[in-house]
Amino acid sequence: MKTYLECVPCLFRQALSASRWATEDAALQEEIMRQAIGHVSRSDFSRPPPFTAREIYRLVGKISRNHDCFKEIKHRSNELALGFYPELKRMVEESSDPVAFATRLAIAGNIIDFGANSDFRRDDIQRSIDEAMHVSLPEKVMERFRRAVSLAQHILYIGDNAGEIVFDKLLIEQLLPQSIIYAVRGFPVINDVTLVDAEETGLNSLVKVIDNGSDVPGIVLDQCSKAFAERYEQADLVIAKGQGNYETLNEEKKRIFFMMKVKCPVVANDVGCPVGSMVIKENRADQAG
Repeated sequence: MKTYLECVPCLFRQALSASRWATEDAALQEEIMRQAIGHVSRSDFSRPPPFTAREIYRLVGKISRNHDCFKEIKHRSNELALGFYPELKRMVEESSDPVAFATRLAIAGNIIDFGANSDFRRDDIQRSIDEAMHVSLPEKVMERFRRAVSLAQHILYIGDNAGEIVFDKLLIEQLLPQSIIYAVRGFPVINDVTLVDAEETGLNSLVKVIDNGSDVPGIVLDQCSKAFAERYEQADLVIAKGQGNYETLNEEKKRIFFMMKVKCPVVANDVGCPVGSMVIKENRADQAG
């Protein structure tokens, strides 16, 4: 997905929010904003928004000397999500359709996103869980998803955010963990999931976890490590969580199921669903087996 003009205010908002998380020094905050404005003005709008966002977060780290300004909030997000985990696991296992219920919960967990909402609160998780109890996902897409999982030998599950990783765990437990490799970001960026989060939440005890070698808050393949690119090519099914992964992979020909909460009008227009919707979308349904 290219960067639209509507993305520009969001990029500036993220720069301002991150500057305030990174430092209390007003002069440094101002310098971050001035450089971010200049960078966005020179950026290549043919690239997806996360590509430009990566440069903004690099600026934040360089100027503030705080290269992981969301470190503590990521840790707290993991702890908070783990607090929900035992009860949600019980509910999944007692559900009449554990895969469908766990899929809805995995999407519900995508609400934990400090790029889209830096004022995120615990109540936001609870509301998203409550929504997952009642919404239904498109039956035809879910049928294709189940079939794709059952046939796949190599599944690459690309995570998005800290905290959300716990909700991914609920779904992975209901799929085929032995066939799944879980991918995280190679370096800290926003509150995106890293190897640290996989360890904190115990996901690395369930499946193999790899990093993509990149600090883009999405998957820009030419910015990822050779090892990740090989895993991506090897996978016969990709599950990609969140808007950043959607924005960077939605034009790929590989069979990908995107799962996310829609958080902005640009993505809403692209997927054909209102802001706030819970979405599972296949990028090549017309070729699906």
